[in-house]
Amino acid sequence: MTSQEIRQKFLDYFKSKDHLIVPSAPIVLKDDPTLMFSNSGMTQFKDFFLGYKEPTAPRIADTQKCLRVSGKHNDLDDVGRDTYHHTMFEMLGNWSFGDYFKKDAINFSWELLTEVYGIPKENLYVTIFEGDSSENLERDQDAYDFWKSHISEDRIINGNKKDNFWEMGESGPCGPCSEIHIDLRTPEEKAKVSGLELVNNDHPQVVEVWNLVFMEFNRKADGTLEKLPKQHVDTGMGFERLCMALQEKSSNYDTDVFTPLIAKVEELSGKKYTGILEDEKDIAIRVVVDHIRAVSFAIADGQLPSNGGAGYVIRRILRRAISYSYRFLGIKEPFLFELVAVLKNQMGTFFPELEKQGNLVTEVIKSEEESFLKTIENGLIRVEKLIQQTISENSKVLPTVEVFELYDTYGFPDDLTRIIAEEKGLTIDEEGFKAEMAKQKQRSKKDSASKVYDWVVLEEKPEVFVGYDQLEAETYITRYRKVENKDGEFYQVVLSNSPFYPEGGGQIGDKGILENAAESFEVLETKKENGLIISLINGLPKDAGAVFYAKVNAADRRNSQANHSVTHLLHEALREVLGTHVEQKGSYVGPDYLRFDFSHFSKMTEEELALVEEKVNQKIKESIALQEFRNIPIKEAIDKGAMALFGEKYGDSVRMIQFGSSKELCGGTHVKNTSEIGHFKLTSESSAAAGIRRIEAISGDQSEEYFNHLEKQFTELSQLLKSKDIVRSIEKLLEENTSLKSEVESLKKEKAKGQISDWKDAYEEKDGKKLLVKKTSLDAGSVKDIVFQLKKDIPSSVTIVLSDADGKPMITVGVSDDLASSYQAGAIIKELAKEIQGGGGGNPGFATAGGKNLAGLENAYQKALNI
Repeated sequence: MTSQEIRQKFLDYFKSKDHLIVPSAPIVLKDDPTLMFSNSGMTQFKDFFLGYKEPTAPRIADTQKCLRVSGKHNDLDDVGRDTYHHTMFEMLGNWSFGDYFKKDAINFSWELLTEVYGIPKENLYVTIFEGDSSENLERDQDAYDFWKSHISEDRIINGNKKDNFWEMGESGPCGPCSEIHIDLRTPEEKAKVSGLELVNNDHPQVVEVWNLVFMEFNRKADGTLEKLPKQHVDTGMGFERLCMALQEKSSNYDTDVFTPLIAKVEELSGKKYTGILEDEKDIAIRVVVDHIRAVSFAIADGQLPSNGGAGYVIRRILRRAISYSYRFLGIKEPFLFELVAVLKNQMGTFFPELEKQGNLVTEVIKSEEESFLKTIENGLIRVEKLIQQTISENSKVLPTVEVFELYDTYGFPDDLTRIIAEEKGLTIDEEGFKAEMAKQKQRSKKDSASKVYDWVVLEEKPEVFVGYDQLEAETYITRYRKVENKDGEFYQVVLSNSPFYPEGGGQIGDKGILENAAESFEVLETKKENGLIISLINGLPKDAGAVFYAKVNAADRRNSQANHSVTHLLHEALREVLGTHVEQKGSYVGPDYLRFDFSHFSKMTEEELALVEEKVNQKIKESIALQEFRNIPIKEAIDKGAMALFGEKYGDSVRMIQFGSSKELCGGTHVKNTSEIGHFKLTSESSAAAGIRRIEAISGDQSEEYFNHLEKQFTELSQLLKSKDIVRSIEKLLEENTSLKSEVESLKKEKAKGQISDWKDAYEEKDGKKLLVKKTSLDAGSVKDIVFQLKKDIPSSVTIVLSDADGKPMITVGVSDDLASSYQAGAIIKELAKEIQGGGGGNPGFATAGGKNLAGLENAYQKALNI
């Protein structure tokens, strides 16, 4: 069975069991403050489990792209070292939201594995939760009883809380789980050691293939458990491991999920993959083919490599792959980008984002490779200097601080430093390096540290967002919780009626005031978490249940929504001017300015920028009224021509914003008419990443201030120039300046000519050779002209001029051609420059040096007289 067939059989089976088949959510999470990436199949359904949203269907199945490279779930360091850990992997899953529970989940899994896929029953083991007395949790007897009808009791293994009690995080839905493990060893190996002894013991051929989670509880922030109102099923099966089992391979990398990529790496590197675990070359190939999948999917879903947040994680994965291929495959040119076409051919049908974004993914990866390979080359020079310094100090250990700086500041791989040092018979201070790393992590942790307490629920009531229609609302707090961070103590509140827009879609969250007759609190920010609109306030009301009045900062909102509406008009204008390949790749929408990132592979010309600006302003002048479709089926919106952005997760019903021919799916706030925007002004166009351009612009009040400032400057210049024709006046000044400069240069040359005749008489002669040491305040250009003239006119001469022009020391040395082999100007200048704390250079006939110590000219003068 091919991997494509295995995936399809899974989806077809659950479709036959009345499950709704849904597409994978983006691997990058944009509106979840608790996670950067989707790290399990259940991530996109969190709101359903928490009860914040109604499920689209009671039964759902899918295959979800997952990434485990940070936080609690981090497999990065294991990748390449074994046969089954990956950064990016597919999680096949089936879900029940208050519908079926343990019995059906167990029956479905057993039927699919043994009857549909045909896995021999004697190769399977299952685990159940053994209970935990510290939390008064009993053994999962129900799961045990259901499994007994399928598998012998000696193959049902008790598992502890670590292995068999699944939790979303520090808090949230959780419950006991039942894992299915498969023994892929040969009959001879099984005869020697029972699979029972190898379950959950990291054996590469006895692996967990499916986890059935029975969500019964909610973990509160204080650690206590409470029963969920409804029981849910959340299962996750590792697609790559399933393929290994069904294709009868001993490694995930031997399946057709990876073999096409491995074949391409073999072709490009000239190295043969043997599959040996300890072979550094094979480890490198496994790292490369794993990491290219993770990076490609992340970029396709809208996350570009960068120096912070999720972008930094993606850059780190990519650089790890480059580092391995550089060191162990000997590839020192960009090549990873060539693997994207293979991946697209493999998975593009099922994951259309790879097909659609293939060119962008390729260009971004190629650019990142070029950049990091330069970093490596520059780092090698720094390492060599460090090695020479260490050897000169008779040490065998490279200095820890410098080694860490290479890694932390310059991005040079520490293991590469280690290898190069060992080749020279040196080492690095491993414990010291770890200590520096720990300090850095501690600093980072301290900066981001915060403590979030449990919600205090005053009323179980659905909140209502009224901010599309009003900026003020009578409201009360339905729940609150305390938050402590480095800035102090704050409170997050959820309001029954909230006019505050929560940060999302590039638009920043609203600020404002929450007040009543007795108290007033500043709303510092508004975000969305697990379906709740949460406003951060600077205190806790004495009477949290009192009625309040919520007021949005009207000026900020007005400017933010003007900028947001402009991004829609800008998007359309860019597509009209540059082509339909243009797609939004990120944005920032605030009251002060807007930033818009889009796919395009070259710098925009001045003509293109002017045309885009003109088109946007034309739409503003046309006073186009907003057409808002608040709750429209997504298919209907797409049929109407609405743009859906890759990397965004949309529900079955969406909000569509239309300004004339501009139609986009968007949850942000907007002007009621384009005329409210006032004016649009482009302020910059630059590169954001390979294949991504960035426009920054202003509108609304900021645009008005911009033109007011220009007008003020114009008035001030008019007064200074005593003319309203500023351009002509400045042209005239430039002409006069050029003429005056020419006159000054002529005067300098005349003055220099006058000096030459005087200086010719000042040479001292000894043994047929002549020396002139002269102090002057002439500028460097004039001195140079004089020295070259004297070199030509005075044979067998050395001319040394020490200048203090503009208060800066300068030494110039000229040696006539017939003495240049004996008295080299460069050697003389090197010695004299020490006195003025400077340096310079030149050739045997002419050299100059500048310095910092003006007073040192006197010492240089005395030293020059002794030549």
